[in-house]
Amino acid sequence: MQYLKIGTKALFIIGILLVTGCKDRLIEKRTYMANVPIYMTYEQLNVSVASEQPRALVSPGKIYFKDNYLFVNEVSKGIHIFDNSIPASPQKISFINIPGNVDIAIKGNVLYADNYTDLVAIDLNNITNGIVTKRISGVFPYSLPAHDPSYPLAKIDESLGVVIGWKIEETTDICKDADCGSSYPNWAWAESTGSMDNIFFAVYTPSALTPRSSGLGGSMARFAVYDDYLYAINSSDLKLFNIANPSDPESSSTIAIGWDIETIFPYNDKLFIGSQTGMFIYDLVNPSDPSFIAQFAHVRSCDPVVVEGDYAYVTLRSGNFCGGFNNQLDVIDISTLSSPQLIKSYPMTEPYGLGVDNGQLFICDGDDGLKVYSVADPYAIDQNLLSHQADINTFDVIPFNDVLMMIGDDGLYQYDYSDISNLVLLSVIPVN
Repeated sequence: MQYLKIGTKALFIIGILLVTGCKDRLIEKRTYMANVPIYMTYEQLNVSVASEQPRALVSPGKIYFKDNYLFVNEVSKGIHIFDNSIPASPQKISFINIPGNVDIAIKGNVLYADNYTDLVAIDLNNITNGIVTKRISGVFPYSLPAHDPSYPLAKIDESLGVVIGWKIEETTDICKDADCGSSYPNWAWAESTGSMDNIFFAVYTPSALTPRSSGLGGSMARFAVYDDYLYAINSSDLKLFNIANPSDPESSSTIAIGWDIETIFPYNDKLFIGSQTGMFIYDLVNPSDPSFIAQFAHVRSCDPVVVEGDYAYVTLRSGNFCGGFNNQLDVIDISTLSSPQLIKSYPMTEPYGLGVDNGQLFICDGDDGLKVYSVADPYAIDQNLLSHQADINTFDVIPFNDVLMMIGDDGLYQYDYSDISNLVLLSVIPVN
């Protein structure tokens, strides 16, 4: 009986030691179904850009025009190139495979594109065989691809490369001590690069850049070229790249702008930067060092901006990504740049991109189609609807030399607007 008491006491002491001794070395193993990342290694990313045979449009994004060529972004895939010297009969030229691509800009014969986290410069002297002349790695954040919201996101290891997709499968997390509380599950929000709502572009009006060595883009871009600089925005910063030697861009500087930055529009020697809460104006008298002039605040919404003369035109759109409940056109007097003033707001249905040319304002109003207004009287724009194409879902436009290039959910449309009250459909490049 004495031996039993000693044994019981010893076991009790050992138990206490085990519990207290393991407390600081607690290891948990958790297994669950999740969105598991699929990676492209950085080695693969470095050799991922290549010219290929033309392919069909599937998920078109940004449009860009230069020297009679049309460049159409295939969201997160690359760039379609069309010979558009005859807008009534655009011809497929080639496709440049650029994984993770959303934005482009061009100076001379060099195209600049985001390749997930990297900036690449592509020489287009041979339009059918673009050659990468420079890669600047790690200069852009990238948005995670869409995931199945029914499952959490597994852990992401950035050392393995960039995430290009997901697979639903069982995954196991092993954590120690306090780490366990934050490791399962990861229900982090992921932005879809496949949704037009999440693609932000920038605009170039024909009169905005002199001389014109760059091309024309749609109204929601994040890239803009002015003088010897490429300007690129992310959600909070403006990044500058010196492109005095176009084929050899150099990362220059970064300027903190604010939060929820979306679009960038160069006009004369100014930058108009749209955010979800307002418009920022920067001076480009010294292109290497943009200086802040003023900010115009508005309610929270998605908001591309274009400028002509003394007025800026901003569309506000509600939606899951941007928040807010306003769908409208704001007309802003910028005759005094340091003090922009709201002239008037006009209700819209679901406005996305817009363009302006010689007093004619083209608005992509989502399911309500394309609307064209005269802006001769900024106080009565709603009374001067010149044309309404209501049978298409529209996203963005480029008006140039009486030809309107417009991207919609089912293809790229081109119209002759020499008679603005009678738009003539020239051609359609359909989505397959």
